[in-house]
Amino acid sequence: MQDHELVEHMVRTWSPEGNTGSQARINDTVRASESLIATDALRTDEPGTSPNGISVNAVEISARDINIESANYEGGTILERQNQAAIALVIRELLLQRAAELELPATGEHVDEDALIDQLLARELAVPEPDDASCQRYYDSHRDTFRSPDLFEVSHILIAADPRDEDARAVAREQASVAIQRLAHDPERFAELAASMSHCPSKATGGSLGQIGKGQTVPEFEDVLFRMQPGEISRSPVETRYGFHVIHLRRRIDGLQLDFTVVREQIAHYLRKSVHHVALGQYLRILADRADISGIDLMGCATSQVC
Repeated sequence: MQDHELVEHMVRTWSPEGNTGSQARINDTVRASESLIATDALRTDEPGTSPNGISVNAVEISARDINIESANYEGGTILERQNQAAIALVIRELLLQRAAELELPATGEHVDEDALIDQLLARELAVPEPDDASCQRYYDSHRDTFRSPDLFEVSHILIAADPRDEDARAVAREQASVAIQRLAHDPERFAELAASMSHCPSKATGGSLGQIGKGQTVPEFEDVLFRMQPGEISRSPVETRYGFHVIHLRRRIDGLQLDFTVVREQIAHYLRKSVHHVALGQYLRILADRADISGIDLMGCATSQVC
Protein backbone atom coordinates (compact mmCIF):
# COMPACT_ATOMS: atom_id res chain seq x y z
CA MET A 1 0.00 0.00 0.00
CA GLN A 2 1.29 3.48 -0.93
CA ASP A 3 1.52 6.32 1.62
CA HIS A 4 -1.22 8.38 -0.01
CA GLU A 5 -3.56 5.39 0.09
CA LEU A 6 -2.95 5.00 3.81
CA VAL A 7 -3.75 8.65 4.31
CA GLU A 8 -6.98 8.30 2.33
CA HIS A 9 -7.83 5.32 4.51
CA MET A 10 -7.30 7.43 7.60
CA VAL A 11 -9.58 10.10 6.22
CA ARG A 12 -12.32 7.55 5.53
CA THR A 13 -11.84 6.12 9.01
CA TRP A 14 -12.17 9.33 10.93
CA SER A 15 -14.29 11.52 8.68
CA PRO A 16 -17.95 12.13 9.65
CA GLU A 17 -18.86 11.41 6.03
CA GLY A 18 -16.63 8.35 5.83
CA ASN A 19 -16.32 5.04 7.63
CA THR A 20 -18.78 4.41 10.44
CA GLY A 21 -17.03 1.48 12.10
CA SER A 22 -15.77 1.36 15.66
CA GLN A 23 -13.29 4.14 14.88
CA ALA A 24 -16.13 6.59 14.12
CA ARG A 25 -14.10 9.75 13.43
CA ILE A 26 -11.62 12.39 14.31
CA ASN A 27 -12.20 14.40 11.14
CA ASP A 28 -10.92 14.52 7.60
CA THR A 29 -7.82 16.48 8.56
CA VAL A 30 -6.04 13.24 9.44
CA ARG A 31 -5.02 13.49 5.78
CA ALA A 32 -2.22 15.74 7.04
CA SER A 33 -0.43 12.83 8.70
CA GLU A 34 0.71 11.34 5.39
CA SER A 35 4.37 11.19 6.40
CA LEU A 36 3.49 9.47 9.68
CA ILE A 37 2.76 6.05 8.30
CA ALA A 38 5.22 3.60 6.85
CA THR A 39 4.27 1.60 3.78
CA ASP A 40 3.34 -2.01 4.66
CA ALA A 41 3.26 -1.01 8.30
CA LEU A 42 2.16 -4.32 9.76
CA ARG A 43 4.68 -6.88 10.83
CA THR A 44 3.52 -10.47 10.28
CA ASP A 45 5.21 -13.79 10.84
CA GLU A 46 4.61 -14.98 7.28
CA PRO A 47 3.46 -13.27 4.09
CA GLY A 48 -0.33 -13.22 3.93
CA THR A 49 -0.84 -14.04 7.61
CA SER A 50 -2.89 -11.91 9.98
CA PRO A 51 -1.23 -9.21 12.13
CA ASN A 52 -0.20 -10.01 15.67
CA GLY A 53 1.70 -8.57 18.60
CA ILE A 54 0.66 -4.94 18.12
CA SER A 55 0.70 -2.73 21.18
CA VAL A 56 0.76 0.94 22.13
CA ASN A 57 2.54 1.63 25.42
CA ALA A 58 1.90 -1.99 26.46
CA VAL A 59 -1.81 -1.79 25.57
CA GLU A 60 -2.45 -4.66 23.19
CA ILE A 61 -4.43 -4.28 20.00
CA SER A 62 -5.63 -7.80 19.39
CA ALA A 63 -5.86 -9.61 16.09
CA ARG A 64 -9.56 -10.09 16.86
CA ASP A 65 -10.12 -6.32 17.14
CA ILE A 66 -8.23 -5.77 13.91
CA ASN A 67 -10.23 -8.41 12.08
CA ILE A 68 -13.51 -6.91 13.31
CA GLU A 69 -12.45 -3.41 12.27
CA SER A 70 -11.17 -4.59 8.88
CA ALA A 71 -14.74 -5.48 7.92
CA ASN A 72 -15.33 -1.73 7.53
CA TYR A 73 -12.91 -1.50 4.60
CA GLU A 74 -13.38 -2.52 1.00
CA GLY A 75 -10.97 -3.50 -1.74
CA GLY A 76 -7.50 -4.93 -1.57
CA THR A 77 -6.40 -8.16 0.02
CA ILE A 78 -7.38 -9.36 3.47
CA LEU A 79 -3.94 -8.36 4.75
CA GLU A 80 -4.27 -4.87 3.25
CA ARG A 81 -7.63 -4.36 4.95
CA GLN A 82 -6.13 -5.58 8.21
CA ASN A 83 -3.28 -3.12 7.70
CA GLN A 84 -5.76 -0.28 7.32
CA ALA A 85 -7.69 -1.36 10.39
CA ALA A 86 -4.54 -1.72 12.52
CA ILE A 87 -3.36 1.79 11.63
CA ALA A 88 -6.73 3.26 12.61
CA LEU A 89 -6.77 1.36 15.91
CA VAL A 90 -3.21 2.43 16.77
CA ILE A 91 -3.97 6.08 16.07
CA ARG A 92 -7.14 5.86 18.12
CA GLU A 93 -5.27 4.32 21.04
CA LEU A 94 -2.61 7.04 20.88
CA LEU A 95 -5.28 9.71 21.13
CA LEU A 96 -7.20 8.02 23.93
CA GLN A 97 -4.03 7.55 25.95
CA ARG A 98 -3.19 11.23 25.51
CA ALA A 99 -6.67 12.14 26.71
CA ALA A 100 -6.19 9.96 29.81
CA GLU A 101 -2.77 11.54 30.42
CA LEU A 102 -4.42 14.98 30.47
CA GLU A 103 -7.19 13.67 32.73
CA LEU A 104 -9.87 15.06 30.49
CA PRO A 105 -13.25 14.96 32.25
CA ALA A 106 -15.67 12.18 31.41
CA THR A 107 -19.22 11.89 32.68
CA GLY A 108 -20.97 8.64 33.52
CA GLU A 109 -19.63 5.11 33.62
CA HIS A 110 -19.45 4.69 29.85
CA VAL A 111 -17.04 7.08 28.21
CA ASP A 112 -17.97 8.34 24.76
CA GLU A 113 -14.55 7.84 23.22
CA ASP A 114 -15.36 9.79 20.08
CA ALA A 115 -16.46 12.80 22.11
CA LEU A 116 -13.32 12.43 24.20
CA ILE A 117 -11.14 12.50 21.08
CA ASP A 118 -12.98 15.56 19.80
CA GLN A 119 -12.43 17.24 23.17
CA LEU A 120 -8.75 16.33 23.08
CA LEU A 121 -8.22 17.78 19.62
CA ALA A 122 -10.15 20.92 20.46
CA ARG A 123 -7.83 21.45 23.43
CA GLU A 124 -4.52 20.45 21.84
CA LEU A 125 -4.84 21.92 18.36
CA ALA A 126 -5.03 25.70 18.30
CA VAL A 127 -5.84 26.75 14.74
CA PRO A 128 -5.74 30.49 14.02
CA GLU A 129 -8.68 32.00 12.16
CA PRO A 130 -7.73 33.17 8.64
CA ASP A 131 -7.84 36.97 8.44
CA ASP A 132 -9.00 39.06 5.49
CA ALA A 133 -5.44 39.64 4.29
CA SER A 134 -4.71 35.89 4.11
CA CYS A 135 -7.97 35.24 2.30
CA GLN A 136 -7.31 38.07 -0.14
CA ARG A 137 -3.81 36.76 -0.91
CA TYR A 138 -5.22 33.31 -1.66
CA TYR A 139 -7.93 34.82 -3.86
CA ASP A 140 -5.39 36.89 -5.81
CA SER A 141 -3.17 33.83 -6.36
CA HIS A 142 -6.03 31.58 -7.50
CA ARG A 143 -8.33 33.89 -9.41
CA ASP A 144 -9.08 31.27 -12.06
CA THR A 145 -10.49 29.03 -9.34
CA PHE A 146 -13.15 31.62 -8.60
CA ARG A 147 -14.37 32.12 -12.13
CA SER A 148 -17.39 30.60 -13.79
CA PRO A 149 -16.46 28.42 -16.78
CA ASP A 150 -16.43 29.65 -20.37
CA LEU A 151 -19.27 28.32 -22.51
CA PHE A 152 -19.18 27.59 -26.24
CA GLU A 153 -22.22 27.48 -28.50
CA VAL A 154 -21.15 24.89 -31.05
CA SER A 155 -22.37 22.99 -34.09
CA HIS A 156 -20.50 20.21 -35.84
CA ILE A 157 -20.61 17.73 -38.66
CA LEU A 158 -19.28 14.27 -37.78
CA ILE A 159 -18.11 11.86 -40.44
CA ALA A 160 -17.81 8.72 -38.35
CA ALA A 161 -15.13 6.07 -38.91
CA ASP A 162 -13.79 3.17 -36.90
CA PRO A 163 -10.32 4.10 -35.58
CA ARG A 164 -9.13 0.58 -36.49
CA ASP A 165 -10.16 0.91 -40.13
CA GLU A 166 -7.54 2.97 -41.99
CA ASP A 167 -9.44 2.94 -45.29
CA ALA A 168 -12.64 4.15 -43.64
CA ARG A 169 -10.69 6.86 -41.84
CA ALA A 170 -9.22 8.08 -45.10
CA VAL A 171 -12.66 8.25 -46.72
CA ALA A 172 -14.08 10.08 -43.70
CA ARG A 173 -11.28 12.64 -43.76
CA GLU A 174 -11.92 13.30 -47.44
CA GLN A 175 -15.66 13.75 -46.87
CA ALA A 176 -15.03 16.21 -44.04
CA SER A 177 -12.62 18.13 -46.27
CA VAL A 178 -15.28 18.34 -48.98
CA ALA A 179 -17.74 19.76 -46.47
CA ILE A 180 -15.21 22.40 -45.39
CA GLN A 181 -14.61 23.41 -49.00
CA ARG A 182 -18.33 23.84 -49.60
CA LEU A 183 -18.73 25.89 -46.44
CA ALA A 184 -15.85 28.14 -47.43
CA HIS A 185 -18.01 29.34 -50.32
CA ASP A 186 -21.30 29.39 -48.41
CA PRO A 187 -21.08 29.17 -44.59
CA GLU A 188 -24.86 29.51 -44.32
CA ARG A 189 -25.20 25.94 -45.59
CA PHE A 190 -23.78 24.45 -42.38
CA ALA A 191 -27.13 23.21 -41.04
CA GLU A 192 -28.04 21.80 -44.46
CA LEU A 193 -24.77 19.88 -44.76
CA ALA A 194 -25.00 18.67 -41.19
CA ALA A 195 -28.45 17.26 -41.88
CA SER A 196 -27.28 15.45 -45.01
CA MET A 197 -23.73 14.39 -44.08
CA SER A 198 -23.33 14.11 -40.30
CA HIS A 199 -23.48 10.79 -38.47
CA CYS A 200 -24.20 12.47 -35.14
CA PRO A 201 -27.78 12.63 -33.79
CA SER A 202 -27.30 16.41 -33.68
CA LYS A 203 -27.89 16.38 -37.45
CA ALA A 204 -31.59 16.69 -36.59
CA THR A 205 -30.91 20.18 -35.23
CA GLY A 206 -28.46 21.33 -37.88
CA GLY A 207 -25.48 19.88 -36.02
CA SER A 208 -26.08 21.98 -32.92
CA LEU A 209 -24.51 20.71 -29.67
CA GLY A 210 -25.93 23.63 -27.70
CA GLN A 211 -23.71 25.27 -25.10
CA ILE A 212 -20.84 23.14 -23.86
CA GLY A 213 -18.01 23.75 -21.42
CA LYS A 214 -14.60 22.32 -20.76
CA GLY A 215 -14.56 18.58 -20.23
CA GLN A 216 -17.80 17.89 -22.06
CA THR A 217 -16.14 16.74 -25.27
CA VAL A 218 -12.99 14.79 -26.09
CA PRO A 219 -9.63 16.62 -25.73
CA GLU A 220 -8.86 16.64 -29.46
CA PHE A 221 -12.16 18.40 -30.15
CA GLU A 222 -11.65 20.91 -27.33
CA ASP A 223 -8.07 21.70 -28.36
CA VAL A 224 -9.33 23.09 -31.66
CA LEU A 225 -12.58 24.58 -30.33
CA PHE A 226 -10.95 26.65 -27.60
CA ARG A 227 -8.62 28.32 -30.12
CA MET A 228 -11.38 29.31 -32.52
CA GLN A 229 -13.04 32.70 -32.85
CA PRO A 230 -16.83 33.15 -32.75
CA GLY A 231 -18.30 32.60 -36.22
CA GLU A 232 -15.31 30.55 -37.36
CA ILE A 233 -15.53 27.14 -39.05
CA SER A 234 -12.58 24.79 -38.59
CA ARG A 235 -10.20 25.07 -41.53
CA SER A 236 -9.33 21.37 -41.63
CA PRO A 237 -11.01 18.16 -40.40
CA VAL A 238 -10.66 17.61 -36.67
CA GLU A 239 -9.77 14.00 -35.95
CA THR A 240 -11.06 12.22 -32.83
CA ARG A 241 -11.68 8.59 -31.91
CA TYR A 242 -15.15 8.96 -33.42
CA GLY A 243 -14.05 10.11 -36.85
CA PHE A 244 -13.56 13.56 -38.40
CA HIS A 245 -15.42 16.71 -37.38
CA VAL A 246 -16.18 20.03 -38.98
CA ILE A 247 -16.64 22.50 -36.11
CA HIS A 248 -18.57 25.74 -36.18
CA LEU A 249 -18.14 27.99 -33.14
CA ARG A 250 -21.23 30.15 -33.17
CA ARG A 251 -20.73 32.02 -29.93
CA ARG A 252 -18.37 32.13 -26.95
CA ILE A 253 -19.65 33.18 -23.52
CA ASP A 254 -16.76 34.15 -21.28
CA GLY A 255 -16.94 33.10 -17.66
CA LEU A 256 -17.42 35.70 -14.96
CA GLN A 257 -14.94 36.44 -12.19
CA LEU A 258 -16.56 35.94 -8.80
CA ASP A 259 -16.07 38.84 -6.42
CA PHE A 260 -13.87 38.29 -3.37
CA THR A 261 -16.76 39.08 -1.03
CA VAL A 262 -18.77 36.23 -2.54
CA VAL A 263 -16.09 33.58 -1.93
CA ARG A 264 -14.39 34.95 1.19
CA GLU A 265 -16.02 32.42 3.54
CA GLN A 266 -15.24 29.56 1.18
CA ILE A 267 -11.59 30.59 1.13
CA ALA A 268 -11.49 30.98 4.90
CA HIS A 269 -12.92 27.48 5.33
CA TYR A 270 -10.29 26.04 3.01
CA LEU A 271 -7.41 27.85 4.73
CA ARG A 272 -8.69 26.89 8.16
CA LYS A 273 -8.90 23.25 7.11
CA SER A 274 -5.43 23.33 5.54
CA VAL A 275 -3.84 24.69 8.70
CA HIS A 276 -5.69 22.08 10.73
CA HIS A 277 -4.32 19.35 8.42
CA VAL A 278 -0.77 20.45 9.13
CA ALA A 279 -1.30 20.84 12.87
CA LEU A 280 -2.94 17.45 13.24
CA GLY A 281 -0.25 15.76 11.19
CA GLN A 282 2.44 17.20 13.45
CA TYR A 283 0.44 16.28 16.53
CA LEU A 284 0.03 12.64 15.52
CA ARG A 285 3.70 12.35 14.62
CA ILE A 286 4.65 13.69 18.06
CA LEU A 287 2.36 11.22 19.83
CA ALA A 288 3.76 8.34 17.81
CA ASP A 289 7.34 9.43 18.45
CA ARG A 290 6.76 9.56 22.20
CA ALA A 291 4.97 6.22 22.38
CA ASP A 292 6.34 2.69 22.66
CA ILE A 293 4.68 1.08 19.67
CA SER A 294 5.41 -2.50 18.69
CA GLY A 295 4.22 -4.74 15.90
CA ILE A 296 3.63 -1.91 13.45
CA ASP A 297 5.87 0.77 11.95
CA LEU A 298 4.76 4.36 12.40
CA MET A 299 7.25 6.99 11.35
CA GLY A 300 7.25 10.29 13.22
CA CYS A 301 9.50 13.16 12.26
CA ALA A 302 7.95 16.25 13.90
CA THR A 303 10.13 18.16 16.35
CA SER A 304 7.66 20.83 17.39
CA GLN A 305 5.92 20.68 20.77
CA VAL A 306 2.31 19.92 21.49
CA CYS A 307 0.44 23.05 22.56
